[in-house]
Amino acid sequence: MAVKSIDYNRCSGCHKCWDICPMDVYRLAGKEVYIAYQADCMSCYLCELLCPQQAIHVSPERGQPKPLPW
Repeated sequence: MAVKSIDYNRCSGCHKCWDICPMDVYRLAGKEVYIAYQADCMSCYLCELLCPQQAIHVSPERGQPKPLPW
């Protein structure tokens, strides 16, 4: 799952998450950032760590499929 949510009540619109994301997960709609490519997130936590308002939550659960038994 990786990037789980943006708390828009806390988000100041600084776009740091959009600027820093190495996987280009975020997009802009006007001045608002949204999660466009959640599956591309590699859980680096840069967006969560650099968000000055603590508005981004990255989940450690990636929802990876279990390996086949052979």
